[in-house]
Amino acid sequence: MPSCPECENVLDVELDEVEEGDVLVCDECGSEYEVVGVEPLELTPVGDDPDEDEEPFTEDEEEE
Repeated sequence: MPSCPECENVLDVELDEVEEGDVLVCDECGSEYEVVGVEPLELTPVGDDPDEDEEPFTEDEEEE
């Protein structure tokens, strides 16, 4: 299960039901993320400028 990059809460999402362009909202902190890739799941914060140097969050990133 993917987790919120902001607060690390588990996101309640069915991985086989999400599509690119869907917006996921964290129930814990309210952060919104747009699905930019589905295999692997990649999320980017809603409202971010796509020209910024930040890379999208991926499901398989290791926790620091």
